[in-house]
Amino acid sequence: MVVEDAPKTSASEDQAKTEANPTPREDDDEPEEGEIVGDQDSASSKPSKEIAPQSLPLEHSWTFWFDSPAAKSAKSKQEDWGSSIRPIYTFSTVEEFWRLISFISSAFGFNFVCIYNNIHHPSKLNVGTDFHCFKYKIEPKWEDPVCANGGKWTVTYPKGKSDTSWLYTLLAIIGEQFDHGDEICGAVVNVRPRQEKISLWTKNAANEAAQLSIGKQWKGFLDYNETIGYIFHEDAMRQERGAKNKYVA
Repeated sequence: MVVEDAPKTSASEDQAKTEANPTPREDDDEPEEGEIVGDQDSASSKPSKEIAPQSLPLEHSWTFWFDSPAAKSAKSKQEDWGSSIRPIYTFSTVEEFWRLISFISSAFGFNFVCIYNNIHHPSKLNVGTDFHCFKYKIEPKWEDPVCANGGKWTVTYPKGKSDTSWLYTLLAIIGEQFDHGDEICGAVVNVRPRQEKISLWTKNAANEAAQLSIGKQWKGFLDYNETIGYIFHEDAMRQERGAKNKYVA
């Protein structure tokens, strides 16, 4: 840099200083942080900030919950139902949903990978496992204030055949594909010895029109041709396995 009133120097001294401290490039030529310096004529040599990947936020945050067979074996009373369910991961963007995130927990007794791209599909989970995906701050329990007056639709598959439908269900709920999306609490897949069940929980069972709309749309998303039923949580708590469908689709 030239300083005013500096004493004149000889040409040889100026040349030496120039070689030791080359004049800075113009601002347009100066490499930005992260720029690959090389072929200056190549458009690809300068990453564009405008085309950098952007985070795609979901309308709601969602939490994965896990209930292990080992934990459930210790339950002795009906009122203990849900006490072993644990939240394992909350995501808020599309990228987080698909990202590879390995989560190994001895507490759950198996090598667990949280996001669906590498998650254990239902067909790979241990018999007795319940795996949930619910809106953030809604617990997958009948007693949760948001769920208390709700109910659930259920589809059933032979053992090992629910993987694709579970993925489509997750994409439908986090992608807000339902006309009555505000009614959705979350979804759960139950892995049992001879079958796998996927249930879609909603918050206002008495809203028949909304529940029928959700049931019909869900069947369409899954290309599911069998009749499905909707059970009120209140009936399930009182009658357990004897609870009857209030709506069908």
